[in-house]
Amino acid sequence: MKIGVFDSGVGGLTVLHALLDAIPQADYLYLGDTARLPYGSKSATTIARYAVSSVHFLLEQGAEYLVIACNTASALAMNDICAAVSTEVLGVIEPGARAASALSHSKNVCVIGTAATVGSHAYQRALAKLGVNAYEKACPLFVPLVEEGWTEHPVTEQVARIYLEELAREQCSNGNGKADVLVLGCTHYPLLKPLLHRVLPPDMQLVDSAQATAHDVAQHLGLAANTRRREPNIRFFATDSVDKFRLLGSRFLRREIAKVELITLPE
Repeated sequence: MKIGVFDSGVGGLTVLHALLDAIPQADYLYLGDTARLPYGSKSATTIARYAVSSVHFLLEQGAEYLVIACNTASALAMNDICAAVSTEVLGVIEPGARAASALSHSKNVCVIGTAATVGSHAYQRALAKLGVNAYEKACPLFVPLVEEGWTEHPVTEQVARIYLEELAREQCSNGNGKADVLVLGCTHYPLLKPLLHRVLPPDMQLVDSAQATAHDVAQHLGLAANTRRREPNIRFFATDSVDKFRLLGSRFLRREIAKVELITLPE
């Protein structure tokens, strides 16, 4: 099985990391559309066009199953992607929502993400279908802080406390009840899990959409982690800045990325 993973940059490598743990017997293609990021500042029409051209490339390289690791593309372009390909496709929104619903006792959940993802209310809609109320909070400073490597920096911890205090005040003013689950609605955020565990209330559980997505892919494909592991074949592609992708991406993937292939995608 060859699984294609698409993101606008390196953040989706946290999804690939989770996939490698969940399905080590598969081979992988990863494409980061680094020439056209950030997707969050683009229109839904443009995001859909970029995403469709990216998944077509992965299919041309032999992908048999597609994972849209980009929260923004999952939120705004899934209908266009699914209409453009016959291959099965999974985004990160629905798996994260399902995992949060299963964990939550209060049926009140907090979601943090980029401004584009939060503004789309994709998680809110997915959770509402499951009977769960969502409090959403855009946390735009987290992405640059993570990319700077400040995952344990006091500045990042202070920023996290401010964001989470604002979320807590919203819960108090809303009156729907206290959330007991926090969904990480951005692929950069798993690198902040140790810090977030420290600053969150002890009874608040975290849902990592990357892990939830990998779990759903394994379940859907009927694949599980083998007791006898092998080293999967992984090819990495980027549309710009391959050296930066390789260096920064190794931190997100938690393994060395030796080679990244530079490609050009049609508009």
